[in-house]
Amino acid sequence: MQHTSTLTPALKQYLIVTGNYWAFTLTDGALRMLVVLYFHQLGYNPLSIAMLFLFYEFFGVVTNLLGGWLGARIGLNRTMNIGLFLQIIALSMLLVPSEWLLIPWVMAAQALSGIAKDLNKMSAKSAIKHLVPDNGNGTSQHTLYKWVAVLTGSKNALKGVGFFLGGVLLTTLDFTGAIASMAVMLVLVWLFSITNLKQDLGKAKNKPRFNQLFSSSKAINLLSAARLFLFGARDVWFVVALPVYLATALDWEHWTVGSFLALWIIAYGIVQSVAPYITGIKTNSNRTNTTPPDGNSAVFWASILLLTPVAIALGLTFATDSSTTITAGILIIGLGLFGIAFAVNSSLHSYLIVSYARHDGVSLDIGFYYMANAMGRLIGTLLSGWLFQAYGLVTCLWVSALFIAIAGGVSLLLPKNDDARSRAASH
Repeated sequence: MQHTSTLTPALKQYLIVTGNYWAFTLTDGALRMLVVLYFHQLGYNPLSIAMLFLFYEFFGVVTNLLGGWLGARIGLNRTMNIGLFLQIIALSMLLVPSEWLLIPWVMAAQALSGIAKDLNKMSAKSAIKHLVPDNGNGTSQHTLYKWVAVLTGSKNALKGVGFFLGGVLLTTLDFTGAIASMAVMLVLVWLFSITNLKQDLGKAKNKPRFNQLFSSSKAINLLSAARLFLFGARDVWFVVALPVYLATALDWEHWTVGSFLALWIIAYGIVQSVAPYITGIKTNSNRTNTTPPDGNSAVFWASILLLTPVAIALGLTFATDSSTTITAGILIIGLGLFGIAFAVNSSLHSYLIVSYARHDGVSLDIGFYYMANAMGRLIGTLLSGWLFQAYGLVTCLWVSALFIAIAGGVSLLLPKNDDARSRAASH
């Protein structure tokens, strides 16, 4: 407690925001794995399972667009707490008798969960812009990059724990018991957040108009387009196709699928957290200034990522008649390489959007960006179910490669540090 009292107010708020985000993400990851495995167990085909997440992803698109505007008007503390409350309601909707768990009802619960998740995420990412002091040089950008990386990486590591938790709970408890335990935990977090999160965090000085929802910044629009294809590339094979493939083609048990994907997400989150050191922060001779990542960095890391789904697709194609052990080995190694490259790309993009966003009304820009992120997830989720059911996992991987190539192409147009220095010199 004595050590906590020495923390700066900004760092205390950062810890509260991060803890809030962690708790929410744990339930979000567990809920996703529970729904995928439970309804596969009930006999739903991959496309039907994908449809369960249709509203989750669709309302994420709407929420990020409107949520950024709402956060700028009422404050990020309120939008974050609203997100927690809606997740509690979504979990409570799944506590009904099993015969009520029909597709329309589950889709409605997932819609609320999608709204909740993106309100919470948008609020957490936007808050960092206000909590990192801007001293006008590269050092502040270095700090911003590290804080964004830690928040994003730790969140995804806990999402992996949530995947593991979902698989284990479905094996050891029934669906209702798992949902109830998560709802109780989240109520306690919500009460703590209401009483401790700073009031009016992130509220814009000038109330934004509704027609300011769409970004007028070229850099943000380009980065948003790249983000859409980046996350579509991941979810087109990871969300539905991969778990069902592991459970059917490789005959893995539910807890094994959940544990494997959990470990992948945890490792992915750890890599995200250390992404600033992987991408490299250049310093000058007196080590007072830093050169943060730019558009060139985004292109380079997208190119590295592109190689991984291509390699996995080729490996699975040539291993068609091989044993399940060889197939599993290709997937495990391939997923590891894909996870490292994707984690760096994701963390890099997360830094760039916070860096590009204006300070007053930051949630507007970040909300627009994560709207594109949610759109990519929506497209990827739907394609994951349909392509896997119709054509198989290899086709999903080739579409993933196509999406990554598009994301890299768009990133070619992002601002470069050299361009910024040239403009500064000319003035």
